[in-house]
Amino acid sequence: MKQKAKKQKVVKEKNVLVENASPKEGIVMHAGASRNELMLAAKEHGVKNFRVLNKQELSDVLKNIGDQKAVDAIVAGAVARWKSGWGSKKDKA
Repeated sequence: MKQKAKKQKVVKEKNVLVENASPKEGIVMHAGASRNELMLAAKEHGVKNFRVLNKQELSDVLKNIGDQKAVDAIVAGAVARWKSGWGSKKDKA
């Protein structure tokens, strides 16, 4: 029997990351980068809890990707803010 040739999937990917950038320089995204694009870039670089970061925090984390202490501080602040939203209504009043 003849085997059908598999179709090659063509993936169109935006060049949003700077090529040949060292890990300590940080990632530069284009000016109109959406939060989703920033989240995907953060996920690729192993940032923990990237889902609770807002757009500004995501861009700050990606700029400081080489400085792990700065990244941890930004993420810790976002996690604390996120956790403060959970609790009983009596505690908030």
